[in-house]
Amino acid sequence: MSALAQRHGWDDRAPLIVSEIARLAVEALRLEVDTYPKPGLVSHVDSGSHADMNAGTFRASARALAPFFDELACAGAAGAGMSALRRIGIEAETAMRQATGGVNTHRGAIFGLGLLTSAAGALSSAARAFAAGTCRLRPGALGRHVRDHHGAAILAGPIMLHAPGAVARRRYGVGGAPAEAAAGFPTLYAVGLPALHRARQRRPGDEEAARVEACFTLIAELEDTNLLHRGGEAGYAFARASAAAFLADGGVARTDWRARAEAIHHDFVARRLSPGGSADLLAMTLFVDALEASP
Repeated sequence: MSALAQRHGWDDRAPLIVSEIARLAVEALRLEVDTYPKPGLVSHVDSGSHADMNAGTFRASARALAPFFDELACAGAAGAGMSALRRIGIEAETAMRQATGGVNTHRGAIFGLGLLTSAAGALSSAARAFAAGTCRLRPGALGRHVRDHHGAAILAGPIMLHAPGAVARRRYGVGGAPAEAAAGFPTLYAVGLPALHRARQRRPGDEEAARVEACFTLIAELEDTNLLHRGGEAGYAFARASAAAFLADGGVARTDWRARAEAIHHDFVARRLSPGGSADLLAMTLFVDALEASP
C-alpha cells in the first residue's frame, strides 16, 4: 500500500496506474508551457503578458504538483467525494506557491486537471488496460464522470469572493471554470479535442502546431474569466475576434502560420491580455487526449 493510501485509509489497488495518471497530468502541464506562440501566455520562448513568471516558474510548479495528482488519482480510485478532492487541491495550491515564490501559475489547472485526474483514478480498471497498451477509455468518459459524480457539489462549493475569476463571473455573468467542470467540460470535448485532431491531420507530425491550433480555438470559444479580468469586455472581444480570424484565415494549415500566430501573441502582450483559462483547458485537453480513444 502506498504512503498516500495509508494516509487516508484507502485501498490502493493500482499504485502503478495511479502514478501513470499523475505522470500524464504533469506531462500535460509541461506540453502546455512548451507550446509557442500562445497569445499572451507564458511559454519556453517568453513570458507573454506576465512580469512575475516564466517557463521555469511553470516547470517548478508542475514538479511540485506531481504528488498531488498522484493523490487525486488515488482518491478517485477510492471513490472519494468532492470535499476530499477539495482538501487535496488546497494542499496542492500551497505547494505550488511554495515552489513559485507565491506566484499563481496553476490554480485553474489544479481545479480542472485535478478533477480529471481523480476521474481517471476512478476509472482505473479501464486505465489499467490503457497503461498496458491494450485500450483507452471511451470518448467522453472522464468528463461524464466529473459531471455525474461531482457536478452538483462543484456548483454548491465555496466561492472565493475576491479571487479574480469569481469577481469576473459575478461582474460579467459568465459561468467560468466551475460551470465548465460541473457540465463535464463541454468546451474541452466540443472545441479543444476536435481542434487538436484536425490540426494533426493538417500538419502531420507537428504536435506543437496542433497544440497552437487547439489553443487559438479555445480562446475563440471559451468564456475565459482571465481575459475578462485583465481586459474587460473590450479586451475579451478583441482576444476572441483575433483568435477567430487566425482560424478563419487557415490557422496552422497555412505555411506562414507561425508568423501570424506570433504577431497575434505580440498584440496580446501589448494589451496585457492573458487567456489563462484557455491555457488551463489546453492542458486538460492534452491529458484527456492521452487517456481517451478518439470519437
